[in-house]
Amino acid sequence: MKIITMSFILALFTTVLPVGGKAESGGTAKKPVLPEAAVSEGALTRVPAQEPSPQQVIEKSSLIVTRDYIIGPEDVLDITVWRNQDLSKVVQVRPDGRISLPLIGDVTAVGKTPTQLTADISAKLKDYKEAPTVAIVVREVNSYAIFVLGEVGRPGKYPLKSKTTLLQGLTIAGGFTGTAARNKLVVFRFNDTSNGSVKMKASYDDIVLRDGSQQNIELKPGDTIVVPSETMVLLP
Repeated sequence: MKIITMSFILALFTTVLPVGGKAESGGTAKKPVLPEAAVSEGALTRVPAQEPSPQQVIEKSSLIVTRDYIIGPEDVLDITVWRNQDLSKVVQVRPDGRISLPLIGDVTAVGKTPTQLTADISAKLKDYKEAPTVAIVVREVNSYAIFVLGEVGRPGKYPLKSKTTLLQGLTIAGGFTGTAARNKLVVFRFNDTSNGSVKMKASYDDIVLRDGSQQNIELKPGDTIVVPSETMVLLP
């Protein structure tokens, strides 16, 4: 009978089952390297995040209103005068474009940015308070809307949530009806320096089929789009 020594047994286990995995011919076992997309934790598989394409970035940025917000009628403003609770108020812009504040009375708000209105209120308050600090927050936006009338699918008032062109405004209103005079479009825009409003004409065919892209104007708050009927168009 041969006596098996402890050193022989230890050598045998070291050869057959090395620490860290199964024995392989020619060296120590190695863990398989999986691609990042295939690494899983239980039932959840990690997939590397995809960067947005340049086209997606352009489409998203085109919807952002980059200019400073212009205050309009019916907007609600939160006006705070530092360390003066009596002069701080939440006010709604009246249809005449003004707001009313203690001490200084009426202040024109329509057509101004919050920064411009802040400067106007601060200047008026200097007669009553040394170095007033005024902050304005637009709490509710109610004035950014257009009106679409005439031969469209859904005439009415529509809020502007982003930059909107004439064609986009017509699409929002349901497009043309069967009797629409689509080449006789009219946009009315309020203007203080031109007897209340200006009248702009546009042709759908010119915009789409010809070089009339300049007629596809960017709509402004308060614009009224009128799509007349073919029966209403008078022959020259």
